[in-house]
Amino acid sequence: MSNNGGTPEFLTDALKFGINLGLQRMERLDEILGNPQDDFRCIHIAGTNGKGSTAAYTASILAASGLKVGLYTSPFLERFSERMRIIDGREGLDRLLQNETEGEIDADTLAELSDKVKTASDKMTKDGMEHPTEFELVTAICYLWFSMEKIDIAVLETGLGGRLDSTNVVKSPVCTVITAIGMDHTDRLGNTIGEIAGEKAGIIKEGVPCVICSPEQMLLTSSQQAEVRRVLEQKASEMHSPVTYAVGEDVGISFTPDARMHFAYKGQEYTTRLLGRHQVRNAAAAIEACKIAGASNEDIRYGIENTTWKGRCECMSFHPVVILDGGHNSQCAESLASVLREMMGGSIYGKPMRVVMGVMKDKDPDKMLEVLRDGGVKMAEVYTVNVNNPRTMSDAELSNIIKVVYNDGVKVIPAGDARTAVISAYRESLKDGMPLLITGSLYLLGEIRGAIRAEIG
Repeated sequence: MSNNGGTPEFLTDALKFGINLGLQRMERLDEILGNPQDDFRCIHIAGTNGKGSTAAYTASILAASGLKVGLYTSPFLERFSERMRIIDGREGLDRLLQNETEGEIDADTLAELSDKVKTASDKMTKDGMEHPTEFELVTAICYLWFSMEKIDIAVLETGLGGRLDSTNVVKSPVCTVITAIGMDHTDRLGNTIGEIAGEKAGIIKEGVPCVICSPEQMLLTSSQQAEVRRVLEQKASEMHSPVTYAVGEDVGISFTPDARMHFAYKGQEYTTRLLGRHQVRNAAAAIEACKIAGASNEDIRYGIENTTWKGRCECMSFHPVVILDGGHNSQCAESLASVLREMMGGSIYGKPMRVVMGVMKDKDPDKMLEVLRDGGVKMAEVYTVNVNNPRTMSDAELSNIIKVVYNDGVKVIPAGDARTAVISAYRESLKDGMPLLITGSLYLLGEIRGAIRAEIG
């Protein structure tokens, strides 16, 4: 094992093969392993924003209904084992609330299955095929584990796109789900919203019901929304796939002092720990998918109320307020600004905030910061940090961008090491009570979440 969140060495080594979209390698790898993905039912989820939260909601509802549920998501924040877990019925869901490592694949099983997948991979390359990518190898491990554990149903989140994503070897899902779509990964998925939607639509299967987040609720222009609807409906029609639109209406929403959110959907009242109006559309998509899978209203309500999802508008502390959010694009920044306006009864909106920020250089921090500024996020002091990732933007470069966007109206501290900066910022907020926001990249959150939890105690 490496110290990279417990990632097996051969998976770390496979990172050098990069992202290489296509299904031929994955299909051959699964064939050698006995096609374990055919041994369980699944719900398959694609999208640009919200697919992780939707997957978490879906898995929790299905577990609340008494099923043994496998959940596969990416990336991980703190531990590699987060990427795959089994929630065994309602009792398993209750245990997960008490212990966030509940149900994750254990180290011995991970090592055993890694060896099997490595043997299959070696056979592929010996036969003259390309080496599988890291994501393909991890997906194969997941499928083997879910098959071995005889789960009732899996909730599978695509890694990138959909049509050529490694998860897309599943043949007959219970349903497919497409969450909010935006302009991201344009280098691989296409330069227009229609091309990107077409890639996501690649998970739609012949005759299989499809749940789609209402395009009118995606953070797009009206013409882009219309194009997304056209592309998705055309693909669904070609595949004879009945479509249900999840329309999480922006009504009946209230935020409680203990950092929860109430909302209504189709005449039912729900409470969730996941904050933000955008979470209503994610929950709505999960509700519609789970109805197709046979969940009852009571199971759905229990599952929604007991869903947890790390690093997305996550309130870690109230005194002082500490919020972690791994938003990585302008749509995520818009959602974050909305949450900060309304969470805790609006008590922190407009107040100066202390911020720790680190971003990837291939993202657009200028736009993200403009959205936060225009959304009323008042940054008083910002610690810019280097994320422990080759793609990190330097703390100095990010500092300059913040000064330009906020017109020098903020104290910016290029702080270098993320863990050190977070601890310093938290201790300052402990003294003066200023709310602390840690944001910019999920990689940053994975690096510092354990340290801030330890400080908070």
